Amino acid sequence: MTAVDVVVPDGIDDPARPSGGNVYDRRLCLGLQEQGWAVREHAVPGGWPRPDAAALAVLGAVLGRISDGAVVLLDGLVASAAPEVLESEAGRLRLTVLVHMPLGHRPAPGESADVRMRERRVLAAARAVVTTSAWARRRVLELYGLPADLVHVAEPAVEAAGLAPGTAEGGELLCVAAVTPDKGHDVLLDALATVRELRWRCECVGSLEIAPAFVAELRRRSHAAGLADRLRLVGPLTRAELGHCYAAGDLLVHAARAETYGMVITEALARGLPVVATAVGGVREAFGERDGGTEPGRLVEPDDAAALGAALRSWLGDAGLRARWRRAARDRRQALPAWSATVSVVARVLAGTAL
Repeated sequence: MTAVDVVVPDGIDDPARPSGGNVYDRRLCLGLQEQGWAVREHAVPGGWPRPDAAALAVLGAVLGRISDGAVVLLDGLVASAAPEVLESEAGRLRLTVLVHMPLGHRPAPGESADVRMRERRVLAAARAVVTTSAWARRRVLELYGLPADLVHVAEPAVEAAGLAPGTAEGGELLCVAAVTPDKGHDVLLDALATVRELRWRCECVGSLEIAPAFVAELRRRSHAAGLADRLRLVGPLTRAELGHCYAAGDLLVHAARAETYGMVITEALARGLPVVATAVGGVREAFGERDGGTEPGRLVEPDDAAALGAALRSWLGDAGLRARWRRAARDRRQALPAWSATVSVVARVLAGTAL
């Protein structure tokens, strides 16, 4: 049996803080156990990726208790913000960093140099880096100039799900994302305002606590636009409740400004739901590359409410288009990977660090 210590942010199972990264971490730990690994999980409290001294001290204590030579997998949300801890442990532990989104991709204004310097130090100290999309791998290599054979891709998978029946008019729109500026709900609101005369309603599922000022402004603007009763911010839901939303939906709408992969896109496609999304990061990988033929929806440029609105107008106004997108979504559904394949990739990387 092979053993691995997995370091994750505290609260990855908290239903009030759902995220694709949390789902990935949990499925990975369970999958490694199913494949015969002894998994020792360490949840580290703190305001990651902006830790204070107390959080860094806790991380240091956690790593300090792990035996010399152990294989350790760290979520990048924690690891990439803590070079002073990771560098001091890299000589005795076999460290692999799982990068969901490079912290250096879109750092806050004025923080680029420091954030990237710190993340570069961490990744250079690791024996391996795992990214969750080919786009993320390219971005890590571009930012930090790491040896190419150090950085791997383990694409997220999706659980099998039943087909959503869909409605004749296609007006049940679904957005699954924490309500934050990065996820583009403001652009979604502007796009929906361009199709206000058509029949639709949009459920937005996701945390309302991460960016409360943004949420308050979105509510104000939706009321001012007369759309508050049609654009519903329902907050986070359990996996079962979210499953019901997918089953009742017609179209996933995802207006993100940044996305490593877009697990909600494959979750929708797994149910045969078409997708209208922004072509950012690894979204194209989740959406599915096609050589000719109909795609399972449409990708538009970020921050382009007019293009997003036009895509929604096409969907709502053309029954033939809805039928074609639905057929393509069901075709894409057949090609989506299982979690066992993702876990096998990570297991091989971890095993390689122990050689």
